[in-house]
Amino acid sequence: AEKCVPQRSMAMFEEFSRRNRAVMAAMSLAATRDWGDFSLVDIAAEGNLTIADLRREFICKNDILRAFQAEVDAQVLARGKPGGPDDSVRDQVFEALMTRFEVMAPHKEALKRISAYLRCRPGEASMLVCSRLISQYWMLAGTGAKLDGPTALVRVGGLSAVYGKAFSVWLKDDTPSLDKTMATLDRGLKNGERGMQSLEKACDTVCGFLRGLKRNFERKGQPDGRPTPEQTPSSV
Repeated sequence: AEKCVPQRSMAMFEEFSRRNRAVMAAMSLAATRDWGDFSLVDIAAEGNLTIADLRREFICKNDILRAFQAEVDAQVLARGKPGGPDDSVRDQVFEALMTRFEVMAPHKEALKRISAYLRCRPGEASMLVCSRLISQYWMLAGTGAKLDGPTALVRVGGLSAVYGKAFSVWLKDDTPSLDKTMATLDRGLKNGERGMQSLEKACDTVCGFLRGLKRNFERKGQPDGRPTPEQTPSSV
């Protein structure tokens, strides 16, 4: 008889593709075994796939975790609702990240084991840094947050740090309403918002100073105080 992927995990991955079967098989194995204790061959067997099927879909074992992150992103964005007139960006980001924890809840035991494994292996963990930043970029994008200008990378990196701390608390938070997780996330977002406001003010000050220097140099570059080309009236 064909081996079936456990149904308890299928709610998040609606399309029964080879890619999704592999991700669900990996998460199913990780729920009872350490991430380093099973191989790609084991994942293929658990998902009723061949090793060739996995190679067609993934680059390496950690690429399966990146696929899991991307699916979580998509689920959170699909559940998102437009913010009301009284909702700040911070409020919307808070809701998005709490929805993220809700989406990941069926895989909490697997994520505990995976996180414990990667915590002791920074080299492997570093392979997931980019996908983690991409996830937080999309969480911000879903709220309509500002994602351009000199502070964009700081916003994404800052949110990633806030989420990482809240994620660590969430893994140990057994309260029904996730009180500890919510408190950690709320505090981190408030501190981050204050930090971004200070940074943006500093950027505005520096940019204004540089624009003033540029104007001074342009004036000094004109002999006898002649007007710059921009100041000369058009002959048209």
